[in-house]
Amino acid sequence: MEASKPEKVKFVGDGIIIFHDVAGAMKGDRVTRASGYESKLVAPPPELRMGCDLALEVNLVEQPGIERIFKEKDVPYKHFMPLAKSAAQMCDIVKATDFGEWVMVKSGNMKLSFEKATGLVVNISGGGCPDIPYLNAEMVGKTLAEAPHPNELGYTLCATMLQRAYEESVNIYCGGNG
Repeated sequence: MEASKPEKVKFVGDGIIIFHDVAGAMKGDRVTRASGYESKLVAPPPELRMGCDLALEVNLVEQPGIERIFKEKDVPYKHFMPLAKSAAQMCDIVKATDFGEWVMVKSGNMKLSFEKATGLVVNISGGGCPDIPYLNAEMVGKTLAEAPHPNELGYTLCATMLQRAYEESVNIYCGGNG
């Protein structure tokens, strides 16, 4: 009998950080993770969106430490705000749809579809960033294990969202224990 892997627990914070722009949110996510804090890129509440926006979900108890790190690493942000648990679920930007033989994982405006039996990436679509055709050419036709990570090849919001879709696709392909 095989030992089963423990189920991966998804991070759910109780607050979000609103940034001036997408690049700031992406830098904030890198800095918080590198500093040992848990964070997750999410869509900000609809009333705070100004286009292709991102916010950062965090635990508010860690706000003083995160603020200190942001000051040290020159990460500008607008403000921290509490987030009700129901709102946190609404802001999740990764969704999966099962089409029988294939699964499509959507993150933001990016979609990655793969074959369930083999993990073969069959399609990448969405977004409007200039690196998407390159990412498509590098990933489609390869298995999830063989395909490069989108964030290693691209530097745009679309590549970041495709990375999130890729990670969730790997998790789904591995039976939720990725």
